[in-house]
Amino acid sequence: MKIRLFTIPNMLTLGNLLCGSAAVVALLLHSDYELAFCLIIASAVCDFFDGFTARLLKSSSPLGVQLDSLADMVSFGLVPSMALFCVYDALPQMLNIADNVAEMMRYLTFIIVAFSALRLAKFNIDDTQHAEFCGLPTPANGLFCLSIAMLAASGDLALSREVLLVVAVIMAVLLISPIRMFALKFKGFGWQGNEIRYIFLLACVAIIAVLTRMAIPAIIGLYVAISTIRWSVNRKKEQE
Repeated sequence: MKIRLFTIPNMLTLGNLLCGSAAVVALLLHSDYELAFCLIIASAVCDFFDGFTARLLKSSSPLGVQLDSLADMVSFGLVPSMALFCVYDALPQMLNIADNVAEMMRYLTFIIVAFSALRLAKFNIDDTQHAEFCGLPTPANGLFCLSIAMLAASGDLALSREVLLVVAVIMAVLLISPIRMFALKFKGFGWQGNEIRYIFLLACVAIIAVLTRMAIPAIIGLYVAISTIRWSVNRKKEQE
């Protein structure tokens, strides 16, 4: 079997990976959370267009599927964990915890790496996730964690170390949750069948206009809330 390595979709996937790798450097060497956040946005754009391009050019392949998950593991698994890990020292501590214990607790942020690996592995073998997702998509989680770290580092968002760790655990659990979350894959350009997507995008525009720098956490929170309500309603209908 001839395997084509350097297709256009694969190059976009590698762009995702390289942006994620550069974000790690920005965090570890320069503590530049804004640059890391911008690089993860670039990763998300590459991640969206590699699949879109593969479908458009009819060049989807098993190699591309595996490569996509490997790139996502770095950009949306390692990088968000690293961002929370790095910003931990800059945050105040609310509870009276010994310094050595507090230092060890920061490693709990890497639960996101582990659960992202589980999320991506499950996605690769689950044939039901073409039109919707089971659990929070890793790019959404990555953008949320990077924005939280960026806002906390700049002082625009008041967080404690304990709250940061709780956020990390909640986001990790959402990654492997059974909640069915809608995908932004439009079925044509009409309203019918795309109602929830158009409503969500209009809400995103309003949130960005009002909240500006705080918009990403609010948008991801809205996405989770809408998906959870939709999933709960559908489950109730199925049980009746």
